[in-house]
Amino acid sequence: MTANGNFYITTSIPYVNAEPHLGHALELVQADAAARHRRLRGQPVRFLTGTDDHALKNVTAARAAGLAVREFVDANAARFRGLRGPLGLSFDDFISTSADARHRAGVERLWRQCADRGDFYLRHYEGLYCPGCEQFYAPAELDHGVCAEHRTAPERVTEENWFFRLSRYTGELLHALQSGRVRVEPATRRNEVLAFIRAGLTDFSASRPAARAHGWGIPVPGDPGQIIYVWWDALANYITALGYGGGELQYRDWWVNSGERVHVIGKGVIRFHVVYWLALLLSAGQPLPSAIYVHEYLSAGGAKLSKSSGNAISPRDLVDRFGTDAVRWWLLRDVARLGDTDFTAGRLVACANSDLANGLGNLQHRTLTLVHRYRAGRLAGPAGTTPLGAGLAGACRALPQLIDDALARFDFRAATGAICSVVQAGNRLVEAQRPWELARREKQGDRAAATRLDELLGVLAEACRVLASELQPFIPAGASALGSQLRTHRGSIAPPTPVFARLKTPD
Repeated sequence: MTANGNFYITTSIPYVNAEPHLGHALELVQADAAARHRRLRGQPVRFLTGTDDHALKNVTAARAAGLAVREFVDANAARFRGLRGPLGLSFDDFISTSADARHRAGVERLWRQCADRGDFYLRHYEGLYCPGCEQFYAPAELDHGVCAEHRTAPERVTEENWFFRLSRYTGELLHALQSGRVRVEPATRRNEVLAFIRAGLTDFSASRPAARAHGWGIPVPGDPGQIIYVWWDALANYITALGYGGGELQYRDWWVNSGERVHVIGKGVIRFHVVYWLALLLSAGQPLPSAIYVHEYLSAGGAKLSKSSGNAISPRDLVDRFGTDAVRWWLLRDVARLGDTDFTAGRLVACANSDLANGLGNLQHRTLTLVHRYRAGRLAGPAGTTPLGAGLAGACRALPQLIDDALARFDFRAATGAICSVVQAGNRLVEAQRPWELARREKQGDRAAATRLDELLGVLAEACRVLASELQPFIPAGASALGSQLRTHRGSIAPPTPVFARLKTPD
């Protein structure tokens, strides 16, 4: 079948053993900006996020809190769903894997398809298990005997589980990644996965004894004494949310025939998404994702933000303190594409003040002020037709493509940097042309100065319009406020109203 132009984008789904932190916000905002960007370009978009409910650590956390598992999981899942407003998110669907009937039906169907392929077998197993990762590790994969992610020694576990024949798919996985059938960005992460596959894949455990899982999870079809492994279960959400377990119209439109199927994930779960997930789909005979975008971690004081380390930062608290625009802008503008980024409130404030208040806000305010002071709020006509405005007008024409190219590489710094370059060009043009001097000369009867002032104001106003439009994916609220000031009413544009307040530097 011919692919349609649909763009399907998902985040990974986090455990709900605690409230969301800023690291979760990073992934949500990145995926949201990518989704909004495609909508801005006129493409049909479906954006999915949700929560991974069936982890054993959720059971442990619920017991520690003295709550029933269902009550605990539902409450924390609601907290993740509730980030929609504070972070300005535009997701189309939200799946909670323990509560959504679509999920179990789809997981069971995927399991049966892999079983029909002969890709499961029972095996007695003894290994080193990290409860934080919910994953078995070989001794060579540990860092001086501890999990590199959680810095804890894994438990030795002995049990009989269903294993998935991952090793069977080594060649197909290599071909999918090397051919570009599945694109992984940045390329360093693609190379990391290729090295892992070439080192030799081993079959992995795809179930847990029901007793060890405390009965929390989806039973293995035909073997109720086993619960499907949480990662196997969770990965399926990308298609179960589309009705893979029944009523397949959405699944055909947004997965089978979709032009692009994109996952946004953190670097800590790359093996599950680029190796395990692809192998499951190959086993089931289903299409693979077209791209997997991998982001780095946020840290505080050099330590990765995480619930287990106790240094989690609440995105709600940051939004309450600094506003949605400032938080979104920092996550998209200042967070590195490669290498972890250390968060401080001071960095967030400096970024917002420099780029939004002093840069974009200043350009918009001074442009509208000049139009009202010298032209009573009315613009003379088309801009950018003389050498005076050609440079800025050309930068505005080039901006959409620069953003398209940057986001195709999953490079939010480059995309927001392109926007900042146009802002800087606009502010430089004001300083170079000195419109107040042109207005003074106009009063003295200099008609060339009057024409030059019209041209300058026109190109500045058009630049502000372009910026407001291209900013929509990144800071939708601020972009909307900027754009509303540039609409004409009875031939005039609105007087300037500050959009981005200068934030106070934290003590």
